[in-house]
Amino acid sequence: MVAEEAHRVREKGASGVLNGIEESIPVAVKELIAGGVAGGIAKTAVAPLERVKILFQTRRADFRGIGLFGSFQKIVRTEGVLGLFRGNGASVARIVPYAALHFMAYEQYRRWIILGFPDISRGPVLDLVSGSIAGGTAVLCTYPLDLVRTRLAYQVIKPSTTKFVGLSSSEHVYHGIQDCLKKIYRKNGIRGLYVGVGPSLYGIFPYSGLKFYFYEEMKAHVPEEHKKDIVVKLACGSVAGLLGQTITYPLDVVRRQMQVQALSRSSEAASKGTFETLGVIFREQGWRQLFSGLSINYLKVVPSVAIGFTVYDVMKLWLKVPARDEPSMKASAEERKSHVSSLHSG
Repeated sequence: MVAEEAHRVREKGASGVLNGIEESIPVAVKELIAGGVAGGIAKTAVAPLERVKILFQTRRADFRGIGLFGSFQKIVRTEGVLGLFRGNGASVARIVPYAALHFMAYEQYRRWIILGFPDISRGPVLDLVSGSIAGGTAVLCTYPLDLVRTRLAYQVIKPSTTKFVGLSSSEHVYHGIQDCLKKIYRKNGIRGLYVGVGPSLYGIFPYSGLKFYFYEEMKAHVPEEHKKDIVVKLACGSVAGLLGQTITYPLDVVRRQMQVQALSRSSEAASKGTFETLGVIFREQGWRQLFSGLSINYLKVVPSVAIGFTVYDVMKLWLKVPARDEPSMKASAEERKSHVSSLHSG
């Protein structure tokens, strides 16, 4: 009995310490952690599909017309199984801060809008605006790593000979994230690290906003007793990602082609703007190229977004993040109280 009581006391003490740590972590930091973990897990789960999608979008000659499974076989034959994950290190290095910033900024912008406009409806329009601004913020902060991820995924390497296939010169052989960042910066400076950011921003504002809009709108129609059901969250996240990606997909193709222009053997590798590149793709490659890899994207985006939203919600529960409007309502109430007291004292 004494031993059991001592064990219970120890457990209670440990639980108290953990609760104290959890309570001391600011809500924004908890949301950063939840978003980062969600993004990293989701991205790694679909890395092979993302690699093939990039190769299709950038029209690598040796991957044209062989299909998804043919591409998988070619990559494994040429680079081994790890080739399916080429560039995923840069992808995770980007997606962890990107997803962390994206989710946290979404919640933060949402609070600021509620505080600034207390009478605003808590409906899907608020989610659309907050999600759009959050997406733009996250893109600007992490874009260079997205560029690196594309360039690394574009390279096809034969491990036995360390031969890089399809590149214009040895100058464009990249040996990892740091090497790629250094070479791009050395050649084109900061501007070179943001090649293709235009279509990213044009695409992320509607995509990010629509993704949160669809997700929250669908969750709002779920019966209260099923709202915490993981299967329901997976379904809502899947449909949200599918709808958002379809609407903005052509801009993703434009972005990828801009990111690898410098690696092209053709004389047309000179830097082009977003709409110029869009026009070139439409005229020279046909409108279908603007949707190249979309079917792969459907296979990728459904599990990716679904896993991302689900892990994020699970992490928020685990970290005991308060209900989404709770901090806003508390802060708003405190602000109003302070305003009233200052009026009285004046």
